[in-house]
Amino acid sequence: MTHDVIVIGGGVSGLATAHDLMARSQDVQVLERQATAGGNAISERFDGFLMEHGPSTFNASVPEAIEQIDALGLLESAHDLGPNVRRRYLRNQGKLTGISTNPMGFILSNYLSPAARLSMMLEGFRSRKKDNSEETIHAFAARRFGREFADKVIDPLAAGLFMGDAKQLSINGAFARLADMEQQHGSIIRGILKAKKGSEPGRHLYSWTDGIGRIPQVLAAKLGKRIHTGVTVLKLRKTANGFEVQTTAGTRQTRAVVLATQPHVAAGLLADIDPDAATAAGDITAPPVNVVFLGYKREQVAHPLDGLGYLSTKDRSKIISGAQFCSTMYPGRAPDGYVSISAYAGGARNPELMKLSEVELIAQVHGELAELLGIKGDPVLHRTRRWMLGLPQYTLGHRARVTTLETTSKRNAGLFITGNYLQGVSVANCLTAAAQTALRVDAALTGSAIPTGQQGLRFRA
Repeated sequence: MTHDVIVIGGGVSGLATAHDLMARSQDVQVLERQATAGGNAISERFDGFLMEHGPSTFNASVPEAIEQIDALGLLESAHDLGPNVRRRYLRNQGKLTGISTNPMGFILSNYLSPAARLSMMLEGFRSRKKDNSEETIHAFAARRFGREFADKVIDPLAAGLFMGDAKQLSINGAFARLADMEQQHGSIIRGILKAKKGSEPGRHLYSWTDGIGRIPQVLAAKLGKRIHTGVTVLKLRKTANGFEVQTTAGTRQTRAVVLATQPHVAAGLLADIDPDAATAAGDITAPPVNVVFLGYKREQVAHPLDGLGYLSTKDRSKIISGAQFCSTMYPGRAPDGYVSISAYAGGARNPELMKLSEVELIAQVHGELAELLGIKGDPVLHRTRRWMLGLPQYTLGHRARVTTLETTSKRNAGLFITGNYLQGVSVANCLTAAAQTALRVDAALTGSAIPTGQQGLRFRA
């Protein structure tokens, strides 16, 4: 039997692509090497707490992704951020500074020096970039807003969103919308103000009672027996009518293949079919990330925890890149009278942290949080998730790599690639890219044209 499509990889990207193809009446099968589908979107409940092992929020400012969530019947049950999320916190030189979520927050706060705040306000008067050379996020921010803003705001942001280094990540890869704003409006501030007019969807970040893991759960339930777990794909081979997929459970024939795996897995499967795409995928690194989830009695913590959490500037004596105040963000993250905090360490800043034992990691994270948040006593509960491969890094040259990967189907009819290393790392980005991939696959199989305006998607921060 020959299938219409085989999707390799059962994370959010693979499941969403398969779901869209199923809705288009394609015979689609999903092959996942792990025992369960869902990828790193894992939400675990224990002792009244809820831990997110991977992504913890859903970006509600991506319209295409909101449409998909609505179609899955998940929009009505989505939770917005809790009412106690009032500040954004940044740690610099051992001090935690709370900044209002108001648009004027950075201007009114003393987190930045008066000179840095003046430099920010002058952004609208600076000339746009004249040449097409690629810049890092840090270089872009320093040029537009000033060096201090780049060091104390953008670098922590890059560490929080990508577990990356702002001096290595590409502005055109990671935040292409900001680069576009400069070219279109001559100013990032003007571009943001115009983009927000009449289009602010709530407070932007959603989740569910059962966490982000609810999304792959619903997708998997709808796909049912089309998902095959515990199956490792060993090799792809082109055939006259499509592809032969060799797996640990036998060989399958298919007209089209969608690679929805991590980049290093895609690189291995592409090696004999498309060396250029294999090289592009293999060049995308994903340094290890440690997630440490801690529960405390509320009375143990002096800090009001009145924000999403905090992000940190670089400090060789500290390992936490950022932390989330989970029980403040959404209901049901901790029992009554308790709070929960998730800390993130590793990534491009500290990949060597994988050498620490779990006991050492928890002790160091708890020690940093205790000092910063005024915590007395040991946590009442702790869990860790240690991802050997974390978030993909959109380093310089990323857009060129993505172009090579997204044009694989032009060089190899019926072969498509999707995932969080192409158009954005968030769950919303993955859903949006998956819908676009499904559209392209369906068009290739049916010989139909892709509707005007849907031929390609832009990166979203």
